[in-house]
Amino acid sequence: MDGAHGPRPIVVGVDPDTSKRLALAWAADEADRRGLPLRLVHAHGVPTGGYRTGEVRPSWEEWNRALHHAADQVLEQAVGFVESRRPAVEVSTLLAEGEPAWVLREEAQNASMVVVGSWHLSARRQLFTSASVALPLTAHSPCPVAVVPEPEHTSQQPAYFVVGVDGSPHSAAAVDVAFEEAALRGALLRALYVWHPPHPGALDEEAAVRECRRVLSETVAGRTATHPEVELRHEVVLGHPVQVLTEAAEHALGLVVGTRGHGGFTGMLLGSVSQGVLHHARCPVITVPTQ
Repeated sequence: MDGAHGPRPIVVGVDPDTSKRLALAWAADEADRRGLPLRLVHAHGVPTGGYRTGEVRPSWEEWNRALHHAADQVLEQAVGFVESRRPAVEVSTLLAEGEPAWVLREEAQNASMVVVGSWHLSARRQLFTSASVALPLTAHSPCPVAVVPEPEHTSQQPAYFVVGVDGSPHSAAAVDVAFEEAALRGALLRALYVWHPPHPGALDEEAAVRECRRVLSETVAGRTATHPEVELRHEVVLGHPVQVLTEAAEHALGLVVGTRGHGGFTGMLLGSVSQGVLHHARCPVITVPTQ
């Protein structure tokens, strides 16, 4: 995908902890597969806490110089990591002041994809502190966001991706990205329509499942012609969408879901499903907004 000034890069948020490199490695590999530049972004805010009562604080100028020096080193080390892993990838960097989610959201305006790490924070920390970047970023990003968990999960052979389908335009966009990802990796694709009955016996379940199969078939129709190399398996599964999708993707290369859809996941906003899988999935999760 090209922007006004050339190919839109893969943007990755760089963690200062050098032991947490899975998101950076995933982003470098993705940029290499797609032939796109990689933009490394490190963001920091203002000093908060960290001083004992009565302790003399450093001057603003001294603190700012020290902070920038440390941040420059973080980016320098990240560039070295990428160059050693994927030497053909064109790399640029950005050191920014501000909340990481806000900085990355701004960078997403001209990106093909934004990649961040995840450490499975508690639900309270994810919702009520700035420690988590993933949720506010996926809520507002205009491009796909890949959330890569630490530690690395175990995938299995044959390699596969999972995509959630619910008949909405949002899930159709997710299917497009899922086919691309599977094709880039030579992986098969499992397209799942998860039907969650509102009340047992309240509907004609047989007829409802037939309708789910119809919607699923229509959603994936045509994509197989665009990506004939991708082996597609599609199925309708009864259950809770978050539980079904995360269990199906337990050993997947990745799970792809749309954001803000409202369709076959009866009674549930797809936004709540995407938030749920971000919290529970152990594989990389790619959230896709409607283009």
